[in-house]
Amino acid sequence: MSQEQEIRDKVRQGYAAIATSGGSCCGPKKSCCGAPSDSATQLAESIGYGLEDLNALPEGANMGLSCGNPVALAALNPGETVVDLGSGGGFDIFIAGKKVGAAGRAIGVDMTPEMLGRARGNIATYQQRTGLDNVEFRLGEIEHLPLADNSVDVIISNCVINLSPDKAQVWREIVRVLKPGGRVAVSDLALLQPLPKAISEMIEALVGCVAGAVLVTDTERMAKEAGLEQIHLSIKPGYVDSMTAINDPLYKRILEALPSGSKPSDYVASLEVNARKPEA
Repeated sequence: MSQEQEIRDKVRQGYAAIATSGGSCCGPKKSCCGAPSDSATQLAESIGYGLEDLNALPEGANMGLSCGNPVALAALNPGETVVDLGSGGGFDIFIAGKKVGAAGRAIGVDMTPEMLGRARGNIATYQQRTGLDNVEFRLGEIEHLPLADNSVDVIISNCVINLSPDKAQVWREIVRVLKPGGRVAVSDLALLQPLPKAISEMIEALVGCVAGAVLVTDTERMAKEAGLEQIHLSIKPGYVDSMTAINDPLYKRILEALPSGSKPSDYVASLEVNARKPEA
């Protein structure tokens, strides 16, 4: 088995456990990227989601797996087609579907069947609450999107690209499926400096969105090499500080493995990426 496939399998297994049992790499009733599941709404509010949108979600769609708000970054318009890379339980798709309206389409892509089952199980509730029939969820890897060339207005992703073993290919796929002039809005975890080896080799840190992260400069380079332009990066260290402050088990282990006097946010931060595909 190749190293890339081994990483995918470990990530898939970790998120299947979250989808089916409510547990995760961080322990029972914890979200993979930090917050206790019973604080998922509080976490989402702290990173920019409106309470009205959160209260309208089907039960269980918000699993506390976010590290930013790509829906807000994308500034979606009615009638657009938006795709969420690594859509999980459907959290961002159900919010995005309301933004693009009846003339638009919101498509989630996830490689974990258990997550797709959870998201698809909530479509009926979404339809009842909104009167909209404009969301769907497709099985697929974000390195090989089940979408046609030049078919999408907007790509969003929330704390997922860091999990890919071939991030450059993900950025190339983003450009392939975007229409000319289409845009991408990503929230992810990124490195400010390389992680100590003890942390980069932790399985729970891989599934927990940390060990697979790359340097901010590498993210910018890959987006540019893929063909995107108007690339804007915004570093948000407050997310990691908040995860450390609540003594999340994963971040507690990371803190213990860091050099004395260091903290996780010296190494890791939430990163917002906005960019466009050229018109021509």
